[in-house]
Amino acid sequence: MYEAYWELREPAFDNSPNPKFFYLSPEHEEALVRLMYVVTQRKGCGMLTGDYGCGKTTLARALLQRLGSDRYEVGLLTNPCWSPIDLLREVLYQLGVDTQEKSKPDLLHLLNDLFYRNYRAGRDTVIIVDEAQMIDDEAIFEELRLLANFQTDERFLMTLLLIGSSELREKVRRMRHFEQRIAIRYHLNALDGAHTASYIAHRLKMAGRTRKIFTDEAVNLIFDFTRGTPREINNLCDISLLIGYSKRLREIDEKIVAEVIKDTVGVS
Repeated sequence: MYEAYWELREPAFDNSPNPKFFYLSPEHEEALVRLMYVVTQRKGCGMLTGDYGCGKTTLARALLQRLGSDRYEVGLLTNPCWSPIDLLREVLYQLGVDTQEKSKPDLLHLLNDLFYRNYRAGRDTVIIVDEAQMIDDEAIFEELRLLANFQTDERFLMTLLLIGSSELREKVRRMRHFEQRIAIRYHLNALDGAHTASYIAHRLKMAGRTRKIFTDEAVNLIFDFTRGTPREINNLCDISLLIGYSKRLREIDEKIVAEVIKDTVGVS
């Protein structure tokens, strides 16, 4: 509702994982390079972890954008609370095969056929499991490990990418057989102060605003409160823009940000 007032074409701080707003900090770039390496060099399995709200899902969407559909067939799994059978059916569904089959051997045969069909067509199969820290059943990790066994004498037939919070690292560490399958891993941290400022400017620019809205003092306070976590930065900037619009301000200073923080934490 405030976009026109602030000369924005669209919301600048929406928390949806829109790759258009992906901010390539040095850490995000390093994470993206490693994930691309796992996929393009067919390393079998990679893992990206990070604290909540640090941009992992948006990074995954940016990765998808870089994988051409002519060479890659990608299945994105976003709600990993399944039984082993449901997992296999969901993988097939995300790869374009809708089946009611409930026999594990038959489901594995379907996956094997799909992987080989892509292989013969010169396409690589990639399975991305987002929010993988939600997997509580070790049997699911075992099924994922076994999927990585699909390979020829020369190469893996499928690349598996696990994306999740810091909890995922601890879960995987307890399963040595699975951990040994992970060729590349990376842990994504929050932004520092300078990159918080660049992140805010980047999102405003991508939404159509070329001039500053937030003062330097406001940005410093945003960083202090959010500790550089992109999701929290988005929330704080969004409400600050709304309050600034309601007050008909021309910029957002630290007083507005402090007012939003006060409301957020419930300080009287």
